[in-house]
Amino acid sequence: MKKRTAFIGALLSLVSFFQPLIIKTSVVFSTFSLLSLIILMPQKAEAITAMDYVKSGRFRFGVNDYSGAILDFTKAIEIDPNYADAYRFRGFTRYKLGDYYLAILDFTKAIEIDPNYADTYLKRGLAKKDAKDYSGAISDYTKAIEIDPNLKDAYNNIGRVKHILGDYSGAISDYAKAIEIDPNYGIAYYNRGIVKDDLKDYSGAISDYTKAIEINPKDANSYANRGIVKDDLKDYSGAISDYTKAIEIDPNYGIAYYNRAIAKRKIKDYSGAISDYTKAIEINPKDANSYVNRGLVKLLLKDYSGAISDSTKAIEINPKLHQAYFLKGNVYEKKSNLKDACNYWQMASIFGSNSKNLANKMKESC
Repeated sequence: MKKRTAFIGALLSLVSFFQPLIIKTSVVFSTFSLLSLIILMPQKAEAITAMDYVKSGRFRFGVNDYSGAILDFTKAIEIDPNYADAYRFRGFTRYKLGDYYLAILDFTKAIEIDPNYADTYLKRGLAKKDAKDYSGAISDYTKAIEIDPNLKDAYNNIGRVKHILGDYSGAISDYAKAIEIDPNYGIAYYNRGIVKDDLKDYSGAISDYTKAIEINPKDANSYANRGIVKDDLKDYSGAISDYTKAIEIDPNYGIAYYNRAIAKRKIKDYSGAISDYTKAIEINPKDANSYVNRGLVKLLLKDYSGAISDSTKAIEINPKLHQAYFLKGNVYEKKSNLKDACNYWQMASIFGSNSKNLANKMKESC
């Protein structure tokens, strides 16, 4: 399974199988002579303000102490119930924790207090999008644009939602508007490239991924996705080159190893394919797809015990992965064990395989 990942603005700020602020203060006492007396004067403690708690919360957020951050932002709200920033920051912290509905409530309260801050609408839109309230997300992004017509992230994010909804032309239009505002907005080129790829506008997709790479030469995702397009165009050497570049940038990019393995299999570099699938598995031991695809290559090499082992492991990870049952059935077919082959083919059918090849095998042999 080839995989593509779209980016959502403001957070900084895949298709078929076998395809490709805690402050420590030191107090120093000075002595004027060995005989001098140290007199400790009573100190009046200063009250901790809501702003102090917000500062502390932001520090905690920055070191990924999200629970501590929420406690600090909540303290700030208790002191000042009309502190919009405290609601806004707590909302974004809750968003980072995946508590989308609580995040939306906090962003909504911040908007009630300060209705003219575009970034709050932008962030509430993120939460609504991830909660699958797509119309609500678009409404919030649109409001952010009304407040700030040059908010490129809002256009980018609307484009992402429209893509999810299948409105490809609308998505492309919104990404284009983001790029018009900032011609060096690499994320928008990247996301538009994904849409163009889905529309099979391969030359347009390559152009956008290439532009994203020009803007950010360390953009491993754009190299990886450009590699997918080249694979679709049967430019396997070009695809392998792009996947290799993505891996150079990010040596733990498991999807790039996976996709490179697919391309290597297509050019019959079976040992290279097995090596890449193995690396993908090292990076993600729960990657059932890599086990299945590695097993397929082993089947091609007549390593039947290796193919059975890989298909068995894939089923252990994902008991409903019909491709693993199909592969295992094919191995037993090669071993002239049609009884077990038919059993595994039947399981592949039960778990959703609609392969004509499977149907024909079952008709002829079962």
